[in-house]
Amino acid sequence: MRILLLCLIGGYLLLVGVIALNQKRMLYFPDPTPPSVDNLRPMGGPALAIWPAASGPAFRGYVSADSTVYSPTRGTVVVFHGNAGSARDRGYYLAALERRGYRVVLAEYPGYGGRAGELGEASFVADGRETARRALAEFGGPLWLWGESLGAGAAAAVAADSTLPVAGVALITPWDSLPELAQALYWYLPARWLLLDRYDNRTHLNQYPGPVAILVAERDEIIPAGHSQRLYETLREPKRRWFFPNAGHNGWPIQPTAAWWDEVSDWLNATRR
Repeated sequence: MRILLLCLIGGYLLLVGVIALNQKRMLYFPDPTPPSVDNLRPMGGPALAIWPAASGPAFRGYVSADSTVYSPTRGTVVVFHGNAGSARDRGYYLAALERRGYRVVLAEYPGYGGRAGELGEASFVADGRETARRALAEFGGPLWLWGESLGAGAAAAVAADSTLPVAGVALITPWDSLPELAQALYWYLPARWLLLDRYDNRTHLNQYPGPVAILVAERDEIIPAGHSQRLYETLREPKRRWFFPNAGHNGWPIQPTAAWWDEVSDWLNATRR
């Protein structure tokens, strides 16, 4: 029995060690494919152009290739996308928000979509701040931040930067803090102490004085709705929450005609910082 117990303990410690050493591979799922003529015409949204224009491999994200279709009268939205794939897969933000009067920048993370750089929270947040500054300088304000899933962590941290005049923040399927989420999902591991990247949305958003919209997928199988709800409950006013009934993590309504796009954007405009 003693030998069996020692083997079980040794195996558990080995498992913990392997997970600790490979956590970034387990956390991030980038598509490293660089932009090309073919993949800049995605399904589900308008044709894309790399941004900043003529930046080559130093690009930071994407904008609509035809910026004359809609007039950007309500400011600039910087979108931080969810974990898997790349920013090119999120053309639905352009389709929905540009018709509502916003200039939209799909921010790309270092290590994703052909961009150079390190995967990780520190890299993403520093890069996101610079992307937000450049977007504001080029396109003008007000500056809005939208974040989806992992992107909610980047958006919340960027919003916490007091040097950026962020008018409002919208977060889709966010967590409260990554260690708390990881511990709940992997209860059999000391997950909260293993994680190097924390993405503490609760702390970051409470450093931000503007309005925050939280959008929750009721049947989210990746980030259980309770974590989004706990984040909402800790926020100070102004704040507002939307529920997507019966929606999963990747099953919320992305159609550009969906009424919630109007509701969220109108509320943010009415309560903007």
